[in-house]
Parts: sequence; C-alpha cells; structure tokens
Amino acid sequence: MSTEHPLPGTIRHDEIVPARAPWMHRIEAGETLRIIDLEGNQAVDFLMYAAADDAERYSAQDTIAAQRNIFLRDGAVLLSNEGRPMMTITGTSVAYHDTIGGACSCESNTLRYGHHTKAQHSCVDNFLDANARAGRGKRDMVSNINFFMNVPVEADGTLGIVDGISAPGLTVDLRAEMDVIVVVSNCPQINNPCNGFNPTPVRMQVAG
Repeated sequence: MSTEHPLPGTIRHDEIVPARAPWMHRIEAGETLRIIDLEGNQAVDFLMYAAADDAERYSAQDTIAAQRNIFLRDGAVLLSNEGRPMMTITGTSVAYHDTIGGACSCESNTLRYGHHTKAQHSCVDNFLDANARAGRGKRDMVSNINFFMNVPVEADGTLGIVDGISAPGLTVDLRAEMDVIVVVSNCPQINNPCNGFNPTPVRMQVAG
C-alpha cells in the first residue's frame, strides 16, 4: 500500500473486497474513503446515495457539466442530482478516472462479446445485490464512476476500453461532503483489458 500520503485522522474501517465482489458502506461527512488497487489494473465501479434520502444520488451529468470534463482528476467534486457536493477527490495516484464507460451487464456482455458471455457475473449484478440490502432496486441505478479505468474517446467519438492506468498499491481518496452510502462493484469483467483480463482484490479504508 502506498504510504506517501497517510489518511487524515484514525482509520475506522479497513476491508479487502475480493475480486468480482460488491461492497457497500456508509461514509460520514468529513471522513475520507481510500480505494487501493492492490495488484494493479483493476477497475472499481462506484455509485453513491445520500444517506438522509437516497432519492438524492450521484449525478454524472451534473458532475461532468460542473467541471466541464468527462475525466475525474484530483480536486474533482462529485455532485448529486440536486447539484450538491457529495464527495471530493482529495488525492489520486493516477492521472484520471472514467465517468462514461458505464457498468458491465449480461446484456452488454452479450452484445459486445457474444452470447456465450450472458451468464457471466457483471457489475450490474453486484450493484443490484448490494442495493437490494438497502431496499433499492433497478430503478435506483444511475450512471457510475469507474475508478482506475481507462476509457479514451477516439477521434471519431467512439469510446475505447484499454489497459488501465493503475499499478499495484495506487490509490484514490474521496472526502465525504455529506453522509453518503457508497456502493462498489469490484469489476468482474474478463472480456476486455479494463482488469487485465484477471479481476483482483481491492482495499477500502475509511478514516476521519
């Protein structure tokens, strides 16, 4: 794990999320969530909901419009569908993170990679599994962030999914600006290079 920038305060939660697995945790305002890419080249799909009212949730559209950029970098403020700050990226070991690549599903796997992939586990499955524990369903799914994922926009406007830009031990830190429920899919995708065709564990630390 990188120790170049120690987390502020006391570590209150420290958990390794297995490859392909979901994760959900409440982060209080002022606390910092650190996501650690343990083995490198692992995509981490990310959603969040306001703890006080989960009808308020992360909005890719508002976030992209406010920062006038589709890539999330150090200092980016993640906005809700009410236009309020939910979390701020306070540090990142990689240059940028993706906002538009979406979450893999059995439908998208089938379309992109062939019918034989339909039964493969997906990020949508992970999000639905985690959200169901909090009483949320498919209607509560919104566009997600893909931390550490590299999705360049080609000259003709198409999206590429290429090797990630992370490496073992690299991190992204997010400070909660309100009480939030974070939902993660530690991406199980094996059909494109976003995980190096080999999903691996990540580590989640919460401090404050």
